Amino acid sequence: MNKTRIALLSALILIPVMAGLPRLPAATAPDDSLQQQIVAKEREELDALKSGDHQAFANLLADEAMFLDTNGSATKAEVVEHTAEFRLTDYTMDSIKFVQVSPISGMLLYRIVEGGNSHGRDFSATVYVSALWAKRGNRWLCLFSQETPAR
Repeated sequence: MNKTRIALLSALILIPVMAGLPRLPAATAPDDSLQQQIVAKEREELDALKSGDHQAFANLLADEAMFLDTNGSATKAEVVEHTAEFRLTDYTMDSIKFVQVSPISGMLLYRIVEGGNSHGRDFSATVYVSALWAKRGNRWLCLFSQETPAR
């Protein structure tokens, strides 16, 4: 059989099969208001670390949240414990990107330039961050975050 016949036979078989499959919804642009809400929550989380309000910080994290950085993974309890002696003094977020995951969740990706004090030592860093947020009831919660030092 030549290539043309194989292509024609394949089309005759696949077209009826594909016609019976449900169609996926067309891709839509991310909801700008959803992005704005999630960026605001991420800033609220960072501002809690800046003001030293660790309870407000903890309240923005889902109980089952997981975090990942150069030290490996950590649970919410571990992150809350590690940030007890952590304080941001300043930060700027830039290069913000957003991926809508569902009508009530989304992933932020951004670069942060930050300074502060961690366990008695001043620091400054530039880090790439990804954070997954979801709305549960009337609360926004961070479910996952990853930090990668910038080179």
